[in-house]
Amino acid sequence: MTKLPVIKDRILIQVLKKLGFFEHPETGSSHLVFKHPDGRRTTVARHSGKDIPRGTLRAILRDINISIDEFNMLLH
Repeated sequence: MTKLPVIKDRILIQVLKKLGFFEHPETGSSHLVFKHPDGRRTTVARHSGKDIPRGTLRAILRDINISIDEFNMLLH
């Protein structure tokens, strides 16, 4: 199994948008909710300058139902 990369929140958001997710409109929060037309959804914390912890990234990938290998391919 491939190791999870350490990434920033803005990179994860780019990948989510590439997969067809859109930002659910919410205001006044440091968390963004992303939804997909097929019903999948996930939450991404916005903390500028900090990396997303590997456990959190693993949970997000589980929420959106893609493998680590698929995610790594989308990064490149």
